Amino acid sequence: MIERLTPGAFADAVPDLAGLLVDAVAGGASVGFLAGFDHAAATTWWRERAAAVAGGSLVVWVHRDPHGITGTISLAYAEKPNARHRAEIVKLAVHRAERGRGLGRKLLATAQEQAAASGITLLLLDTETDSPADRLYRTAGWQRYGVVPGYAAGPEGELKACSFYYKTLGPGR
Repeated sequence: MIERLTPGAFADAVPDLAGLLVDAVAGGASVGFLAGFDHAAATTWWRERAAAVAGGSLVVWVHRDPHGITGTISLAYAEKPNARHRAEIVKLAVHRAERGRGLGRKLLATAQEQAAASGITLLLLDTETDSPADRLYRTAGWQRYGVVPGYAAGPEGELKACSFYYKTLGPGR
């Protein structure tokens, strides 16, 4: 089941979200952190998002099974007045044991649907080029608008190319 976390539920979910983020990095996902990223650092990172969740500028969804959180996706709303029509998909992560079963696609669809329902007409995201996430976005109808070589380091520190995507939402799309 995919659920949107309220601020209170978010605080309670931080330990499981941290575990998921550590698993993603350990599995080679380029989600902004380097190898050796541990549960304490991940917990701190998620806790630093609490004010944004409480203020509504960041929405976090999770998928749970009997063992805990197995996937997450977040939607970061733009704060500038001239950008209120757009948002960014951030931190899509699926536990390694659950990959290949369509959960990433379901999380992405949930965030897209909720973004459209809230009046967002343009979504943006970036991901490591030629990664499984890159293939997911291409097959989910996202449009790549550029690739920047050496944009970010993967978990092992090697600079990787990054693909930038957009997707338009709304009537007639």
